[in-house]
Amino acid sequence: MAALRNLSALRQRPFVPHPRTPHLLSLRAPARGLATAKAPPSLFASLDTFADRHIGPDDNEVAHMLTKLGYDSMDAFVADTVPDKIRSSSTAVSDESIPSLTESQLFLRAKELGKANKPFKSYIGMGYHNAVVPPVILRNIMESPAWYTPYTPYQPEIAQGRLESLVNFQTMVMSLTSMDIANASLLDEATAAAEGMVMAFTGSNGKKRTFFADIGVAPQTIAVLRTRAKGFGIKLVVGDALKDLDNEASRKDLCGVLVQYPDVNGAVKDFSALAKSVHSGGALLVCATDLLALTMLKPPGEWGADIVLGNSARFGVPAGYGGPHAAFFACTDKLKRKMPGRLIGLSRDVHGKPAYRLALQTREQHIRREKATSNICTSQALLANMAAMYAVYHGPVNLQRIAQKIHGLTQIVKSGVERYGYRAVSSQFFDTITFDVSGAVKDAEAVHAAALVAGINLRRIDGKHVGLTLDESAGVEDVVALINAFAEAASQSTITPSDLAPPPSFAIPEFLRRTSKFLPHPVFNSHHSETEMLRYIYHLQSKDLGLNHAMIPLGSCTMKLNSTSSMIPLTWPEFSSVHPFAPKDQVKGYWELIKELEEDLCKITGFAACSLQPNSGAAGEYAGLSVIRAYHESRGEGHRDICLIPVSAHGTNPAVSTALG
Repeated sequence: MAALRNLSALRQRPFVPHPRTPHLLSLRAPARGLATAKAPPSLFASLDTFADRHIGPDDNEVAHMLTKLGYDSMDAFVADTVPDKIRSSSTAVSDESIPSLTESQLFLRAKELGKANKPFKSYIGMGYHNAVVPPVILRNIMESPAWYTPYTPYQPEIAQGRLESLVNFQTMVMSLTSMDIANASLLDEATAAAEGMVMAFTGSNGKKRTFFADIGVAPQTIAVLRTRAKGFGIKLVVGDALKDLDNEASRKDLCGVLVQYPDVNGAVKDFSALAKSVHSGGALLVCATDLLALTMLKPPGEWGADIVLGNSARFGVPAGYGGPHAAFFACTDKLKRKMPGRLIGLSRDVHGKPAYRLALQTREQHIRREKATSNICTSQALLANMAAMYAVYHGPVNLQRIAQKIHGLTQIVKSGVERYGYRAVSSQFFDTITFDVSGAVKDAEAVHAAALVAGINLRRIDGKHVGLTLDESAGVEDVVALINAFAEAASQSTITPSDLAPPPSFAIPEFLRRTSKFLPHPVFNSHHSETEMLRYIYHLQSKDLGLNHAMIPLGSCTMKLNSTSSMIPLTWPEFSSVHPFAPKDQVKGYWELIKELEEDLCKITGFAACSLQPNSGAAGEYAGLSVIRAYHESRGEGHRDICLIPVSAHGTNPAVSTALG
């Protein structure tokens, strides 16, 4: 999805017109020198180029500015302002090497790429779901320049609307998790877990270096923990937290423990005794969780968690082949000065009126630099605002109804599938079930094959187990299709909707059910009709300055201009509904898009390879320094650990170097 932000840079590919649409040939960008004696070149020139639409100054205005500066051409101006030693003479970047598309051609190319992605229904789970985006939020937040163009809120006077919405996000997270404080979002769940690990490590002043991750934590999270642990010299141990930490010796060097609640296989476990045991040794309990599940489950703050984190995308943000999504991060009050990310607080202005502003900034990299609590200097504000608005729109009652529906349908799937000889590994779950298939079929591949025939993706675990996760988008027809896929694999008779029966009770033990109220604030209990929601959104955006009001002359990596034509494909289901773990043959359009963008960026930068994985500037710096460190290690020079950083460098630079050791 991040790659789609650069759709305007897509190269034009050899055009093969569809036999039914020969008129599309007229949309091709004209070749140089195409003019003839009978027709002026302007007849063949496209009128909707990105340069004409999105670069403000026209030729006359540019010439006027150059004249004022004493230059007769842009080349002469560049020659004087860019030193010879760093000025590129390469011709790798040109209209010929990277042909541009017009806005109308962009839509055609995007549709072409989207059609190459197969629209399978994914029940893979692992932290990613088929979210339902309320249209009022889709149109008025995600697609609105009033929300996606304003600059980062260092100037609170012109950012009161977004800051208030981010306070809603923080309040939502605090209430659902029952924690004391929450930040305004992080980049993703896996790196948020890494931040929790580092907090546990620094909380022991570096004296305890072992961090334990439960085997039920999502594998992509554990992979990121392994990378991040290396820079701090943390020993990462993966195992069964409820069994492997049952004696004092195993907790001697422990700084923290990470558990998933519910875990990646769907099991809902009681970690309250583990929390007490971990605390007795002076370590911290970190919990990765699901906000929607917490409308039904006892929140981590009530059973002893010190840090709670996760992905908020379930609240109305599409999967988008893995992101971007807003992670959430909450902790106890005593840890607040160690937590990463932005914090929005409430103060008063010079007139004594309530005013929102960034709080506790002395933790952050732009002030503390190499001593900062984290290298992350931003948040996923747009996605966090979408999640917050989702909670505002639905309110506590409807959020719980959504959760109960998902839970009930999951129970129906469990009972229906078990009739064919499959066995659910856990009887305590919310929306995810792992089945042992050995009692019904030869191996798991038989189930996956039957599911693929039905246009369904299930989670691949191993030869004996298959996983599935339901979400808000699932209905009766989906439940029937899922059950029948298992039936077909076992050569059993299929069912119809009339064969379904409601579940007898919850598959959550009473002592793990939520009894405390959540989201009591009026903002979550007032705006439940589309008209009320629309007015609230516009009320907030009227307090902000974005490109819909004025230019923003600040140099930064922050998103300031994404053309409307580049933003529109983000919401197309061909791109937005794709699960990040979907089989590769189902996402050929995405892979072609990614490959093209990587090749173009290599031409522009002059490098041999490019990664689109980092989802922020700070994450990109971390990846870059990681490559440099790996290079030295490959040469047997891993002892090189000094990084020279200019005083003028962005604060993330020294913070990243510290994170890498």
